[in-house]
Amino acid sequence: MKHQPRKRFGQNFLRDEGVIDAIAHAVAPAASDHIVEIGPGEGALTSAMIGSGCRLDAIELDRDLNAGLLAAFSIHSGFTLHSGDALRFHFERLVRDGYPLRIVGNLPYNISTPLIIRLLEYKRVIQDMHFMLQLEVVERLAAAPGSKLWGRLGVLTQYHCEVEALFQVPPEAFYPVPKVQSAVVRLTPHKTPRWPEVDETALGRCVALCFAQRRKTLRNNLKGHIDDEALLQLGIDPGARAETLTIDQFIALVHLIPPPS
Repeated sequence: MKHQPRKRFGQNFLRDEGVIDAIAHAVAPAASDHIVEIGPGEGALTSAMIGSGCRLDAIELDRDLNAGLLAAFSIHSGFTLHSGDALRFHFERLVRDGYPLRIVGNLPYNISTPLIIRLLEYKRVIQDMHFMLQLEVVERLAAAPGSKLWGRLGVLTQYHCEVEALFQVPPEAFYPVPKVQSAVVRLTPHKTPRWPEVDETALGRCVALCFAQRRKTLRNNLKGHIDDEALLQLGIDPGARAETLTIDQFIALVHLIPPPS
């Protein structure tokens, strides 16, 4: 199935058979699995996974792709196509008989970050997630405190999930060829919390405040919320930047930042 890619959907279709096989191998779908593929596009990765006998729900925004996807995969009893926007999709509605979802997708670069943040809300019904993303996004997801890439995305994702950067993918693996390098990442929600439970909305707000202006110190970004003395009592240098903080320190800060009025 060949389709003219559309810029407004950020479409770059995966065409390299070696890369397709590598992703399918990383996912390793089994007949008992419930796969949810976001943006199946031309169905290259769909084809590599559905042979396992798994149940597969595909979510595709571009309606012009629907006919080809249905023609190719409706012969499989476990295949269901959903026409819609993954950013607005209610993933919990797909759960059946208590089986968790396994999320897979070659994500358009323009929606990758908001979609991952949204999917973290469904972590209790997700077994794991495998995504093709812009390399820089994968590096931000896997970054460590002290790195210039350590930021809101890495903090919130690692609070919820184990992050594994699997392998890089060259631009030539796609059509049209993107201008950026890509990579595949695996996100696995923690089965048992690695950090103390905290209100997730409050944690998100705290992290956003701390990283509001990356070049500024915590003293400046948290002005009006937490004073220097409170930071020092937590062992945090008010003159440091947010990128130096660990997840434990962000959690400690959550309890000191008053909720919005």
